[in-house]
Amino acid sequence: MNTQLIIIAVVILAVTGAIAALMLAIASKVFAVPVDEKETQIRECLPGANCGACGFSGCDGYAAALAKGETTNTALCNPGGNDAAKAISEILGVEAQTVKPVAAIVLCRGHNGNSVQKLEYQGIRSCRMASQVFGGPKECIYGCVGYGDCMNVCEYGAIKICDGIARIDPHLCRACKKCVSTCPKGLIEMLPLEETEAAVLCKNHDKGAQTRKECSAGCIGCMKCVKTCEQEAITIDRFCAKVDYEKCIGCGKCHESCPVGAIDLVSLTKKTAVSVSA
Repeated sequence: MNTQLIIIAVVILAVTGAIAALMLAIASKVFAVPVDEKETQIRECLPGANCGACGFSGCDGYAAALAKGETTNTALCNPGGNDAAKAISEILGVEAQTVKPVAAIVLCRGHNGNSVQKLEYQGIRSCRMASQVFGGPKECIYGCVGYGDCMNVCEYGAIKICDGIARIDPHLCRACKKCVSTCPKGLIEMLPLEETEAAVLCKNHDKGAQTRKECSAGCIGCMKCVKTCEQEAITIDRFCAKVDYEKCIGCGKCHESCPVGAIDLVSLTKKTAVSVSA
């Protein structure tokens, strides 16, 4: 009798499982989401950084937008570069657009030799966390904290902390812009590769006298660079110089006139980042 009950239970369980499997199979067919093969092919061309530098919600969002015709710009993926743009154009049957090569640069020279420390921070080694304690450990509340938040989010090993500030190797930078959005001080910007540009390596907006007390390399807003620039590419924004890269021709006159060396003539190349004036 017990054996018969066991057999009946096993049979009922097997039949129930078979029915459930059949129902799941039917449901998977009924509720299946159509797969856009073109979108899948485009997605395979992208590097998978999901950085959002293209303006969409990661690689999936960009691939979907291209497949649906919401955008025809094949050159929005900086990490993928021209190789990804070419592959996408072949799938879409359009002319490949060129990805303008850019790399990130930290606009700060407030390393340990230039900046003044105002306190000894003890806590989580995070730029964002440390910035909440009187603006950070340095007198200049606008400068690089140097605890490596940007370095930690960089998937390409392009950022290192050197003498208290972040430095970026353009040879390794893939222009994903994760460091740009991570820096709590807003010190990281993108500059064109293979071009010589004048860069203001400072974001301090205090008056000149106060800036000199905080960092020996800080911009003091003296206006000499503005008067020297024949292209009218430099303006002063709240006591700090600012370069319009659309107008800058990289002549270097602003660098020569800067009394504190806050403006440098920078050439970012695939091999190294160099100061042309050095």
